[in-house]
Amino acid sequence: MGASFSALFIDQDGVSSSSPCLGDLPESCVASIIQHLDPPEICKLAKLNRAFSAASWADFVWESKLPPNYHILVHKILGFVPRNLGKRDIYTRLCRPNTFDGGTKKVWLHKSTGGVCMSISSKGLQITGVDDRRYWNHIPTNESRFHSIAYLRQIWWFEVNGEVEFPFPVGTYSVFFRLQLGRASRGFG
Repeated sequence: MGASFSALFIDQDGVSSSSPCLGDLPESCVASIIQHLDPPEICKLAKLNRAFSAASWADFVWESKLPPNYHILVHKILGFVPRNLGKRDIYTRLCRPNTFDGGTKKVWLHKSTGGVCMSISSKGLQITGVDDRRYWNHIPTNESRFHSIAYLRQIWWFEVNGEVEFPFPVGTYSVFFRLQLGRASRGFG
């Protein structure tokens, strides 16, 4: 056992090296360790050496980062279930903003937490009088995920209604409305 172990530390020139390095760790050990890290940390460690890079592609590492119902999410978002993609590739695709429902909604995974995030455009909601040009304008802008915003010129009251049919994993979610007060300008930020 000692002879075979010491053979691990002989370089290409036949010179013996007495100290092991990170590249000597078995890929399965590295994968078992990095499984407990956040995805951005896994990607950073994958740049260390070949062993870490190979371990970062292990399916069991990325399956633990995906939501429990990721098969349903992939089918809903991509429209098909890719058979030849590894779990890391699926995670990467789900982390990108994916447009659906006629371009009025976008959904993605939060890269650090793996939580499902959704954004709905003003066109994906039912807003009182939004199509009446006396009260509302649709202004194109690059600052919106949907490249346009609904600008309210004047109105006495309005209601916003919306329904979402989406297979969210079980959990707690928050709802936010993005509203800007003031005159419309070229830069909204």
